[in-house]
Amino acid sequence: MRLYAFDCGRIEMKDLSLFTQGHEYDGRTNDAAVMCFLIRHPKGDLLWDAGVPASIHEAGEEGITSGPFGVTLPKTIESQLAEIGLTAEDVDYFAPSHSHFDHIGDSNRFAGATLIIDKDERDFMFRDEAREDEQLFPLYSALEGAETVEYDGDYDVFGDGKVKILAMPGHTPGHVSLLLQLDNEGPVLLSGDLYHLQESREKRLVPKFNTSVEDTLSSMDRFEQIAADMNARVVIQHVMDDYEALPRLPGYLD
Repeated sequence: MRLYAFDCGRIEMKDLSLFTQGHEYDGRTNDAAVMCFLIRHPKGDLLWDAGVPASIHEAGEEGITSGPFGVTLPKTIESQLAEIGLTAEDVDYFAPSHSHFDHIGDSNRFAGATLIIDKDERDFMFRDEAREDEQLFPLYSALEGAETVEYDGDYDVFGDGKVKILAMPGHTPGHVSLLLQLDNEGPVLLSGDLYHLQESREKRLVPKFNTSVEDTLSSMDRFEQIAADMNARVVIQHVMDDYEALPRLPGYLD
């Protein structure tokens, strides 16, 4: 099994105070990575998250500004798949950690894959209020007709314990993280958006826009217990240092 890390965007967080309930980040900004991952398993290829919309790539180096976020996309997912000899049509499964724009932005391109989704998250994505969002909903609307596997709780994708989706609600109702068991690297935990900065992990900071503070803190407890018990490598998907520490394409962890 192989784990490939994709550069799926960059975000200038212009108001970091949004990422805590308190005042720890007042007056601060942050430059964040946006990571997506391809897991090549003998039983199929799984795309974990789909980054920011591919249309942002067409905006060039300046990208776009959306509220407190400046967003750029140096490379598309398709161009990075091509670096390892694949196309979007080769992706068998798509599993988003959750339905925010920087994790599901290019997901319509993968509506031909089997969608693997937490039931609570799917309900959240397709509720009436979400359908009324003229900016976000069109980015993933094609997933509604995709072949879909819904789960409730944890989900063992291939049935062998090597790719396991872990229920980590709180950021959104059905937010999840991913646990991989690689032969050489060992256990790897992909955070989704349980944390956004290393400091957020160290101080257990919960963003203002999370759907549940209580659920987020419980998920943090669970995540850290798993990480400690397994001595897992943790990748916080918005931390630039974590991205830079991963192999560049066509390199991979295995």
